[in-house]
Amino acid sequence: MTDQFSKKGEAWSARFSEPVSDLVKRYTASVFFDKRLALFDIEGSLAHAEMLHAQAIISPADYAEIQRGMAQISQEIAAGQFEWLLDLEDVHLNIEKRLTELVGDAGKRLHTGRSRNDQVATDIRLYVRSAIDDITTLLATLRSALTDLAEQHADTIMPGFTHMQVAQPITFGHHMLAYVEMFGRDAERMADCRKRVNRLPLGAAALAGTTFPIDRLRVAKTLGFDDVCHNSLDAVSDRDFAIEFCAASAVLMMHVSRMAEELVIWMSPRIGFIDIADRFCTGSSIMPQKKNPDVPELARGKTGRVYGHLIGLLTLMKGQPLAYNKDNQEDKEPLFDTVDTVIDTLRIFADMAGGITVKPEAMRAAALQGYATATDLADYLVKKGLPFRDAHEAVALAVRACVDAGCDLADLSLEQLRAFSPLTEEDVFAVLTLEGSVAARDHVGGTAPRQVRAAIARVRTQLEK
Repeated sequence: MTDQFSKKGEAWSARFSEPVSDLVKRYTASVFFDKRLALFDIEGSLAHAEMLHAQAIISPADYAEIQRGMAQISQEIAAGQFEWLLDLEDVHLNIEKRLTELVGDAGKRLHTGRSRNDQVATDIRLYVRSAIDDITTLLATLRSALTDLAEQHADTIMPGFTHMQVAQPITFGHHMLAYVEMFGRDAERMADCRKRVNRLPLGAAALAGTTFPIDRLRVAKTLGFDDVCHNSLDAVSDRDFAIEFCAASAVLMMHVSRMAEELVIWMSPRIGFIDIADRFCTGSSIMPQKKNPDVPELARGKTGRVYGHLIGLLTLMKGQPLAYNKDNQEDKEPLFDTVDTVIDTLRIFADMAGGITVKPEAMRAAALQGYATATDLADYLVKKGLPFRDAHEAVALAVRACVDAGCDLADLSLEQLRAFSPLTEEDVFAVLTLEGSVAARDHVGGTAPRQVRAAIARVRTQLEK
């Protein structure tokens, strides 16, 4: 056989006495989903070729031919002219076969000192690293959009909830900044995950390393990796970096889903806190009055999709002995879909944040419905010298009286308030207003408008770095 490939393209066919069946080809092939790794595969191959040349493992002429061939293949892929063949099984063999067609023996020498095992592990790490960088940028864009919204409503009062019951007054700006903090931690998780992604497996070959005098650190530097994987068995079989990425993505999508849930609730006419721009909503096929918040609803649903991919990858890896196993072909589709889902979701949520219309009157009216300043009255009495538990009981009795009378605490007269505690004085009414309540929480992390604006300034400083 004059070619390293058979007529049908298998790189190992000389070992076998009969061809692979068409059913097995379809079952085992990955080319129609792993072809998205093509440019990363070429990038890794060029770095490998440069090292082979530097180590005098291949000639300068072969290296030049490999560069020329890879440049043409990159152009063909970009133009949609590259022919992907099922018979060649995966992205690696498709590119290698085309390279050999273009440059002959030089293309056959490219695979010296490596295996598809360390090759694919390198491609996936390059892909995940790129995805993390894209996601980090999108997280910054979303955080910036939510910060802008927070600044517009640093003084807008709404009810804060626990157990979905009115708890205390807060500002809408403060509420938005809670999500800014969540997405900030997501960016930190991605950055931390990137450190473990950014280690080079290439050079581990099939599982034990190679007999050629390769320079792995040179390849790592060329590809921008921080270090190499220090055990060849681990290098080719490890996918925990992809699992960690999916775990960070699952937490990120959980935060998205929490925000989506609130947007759906707030947009309900029975709540009416916000409206979402029409371009993010759809109507009903039968009810002409409907405006459905489809984007946040779907994001809420897609969160479960990402959770499923995480569990799928954990399950995929849990029973594998060292080193590489064909099982690992199943790591790509859930990983790719996780990346697509997270990137699309962040992009649309950043846009949607600019299309949220806040309804301050509805928020204020809701804050007045649930005795939201009861804690302020209790704090007031404590400051007057009453033990907290006694103050708590006195205010609980006052709230019960208001429920019976159908009024708010601020509607009670001084005489009525003094019936619950003689320590009450004229200055009590200042703490019973919504504005007084939020303004009093004037410390780092508090909902006071002054603190909200300080937090906004702090976030913007972070985002500018």
